[in-house]
Amino acid sequence: MDITINTPALLFPAISLVMLAYTNRFMALSSVVRKLHDEYEANRSNKNLPLQIRNLQFRIKLVRRMQFFGVTSFIVALISMYLIYVDNLQMAHITFATAMLLFACSLVISLIEIMKSTNALELELSDMEDEEGKSFVDYIKKHI
Repeated sequence: MDITINTPALLFPAISLVMLAYTNRFMALSSVVRKLHDEYEANRSNKNLPLQIRNLQFRIKLVRRMQFFGVTSFIVALISMYLIYVDNLQMAHITFATAMLLFACSLVISLIEIMKSTNALELELSDMEDEEGKSFVDYIKKHI
């Protein structure tokens, strides 16, 4: 299969958009961490706090890895473009395939982080359940 200099360039918009999404996730996590820290300082008796903290620490590591693999994928795609430019097609194929694999790793880690974030939301909602097993909507109605 022949690849042109445009082939690795096809990854650039996808990687850029995903990196923007990763940055937004990181900023959201930063906000949650700051809020949770304030809550921890004010009320250390919340039984879910240690679980939430561990979950956030793990998610921050995942976001860091997502960003690492995304940026590395971008750099390797650039190298692939350079190799095409200097007419080293065999290495260009290898680096392009590597860029795609790195990007795929980034996406898989992103999927894991999304699953962990839903676990965090379920944990947050768990302390709002009452003994009668009422729904979340009933809880909101009761407390508004």
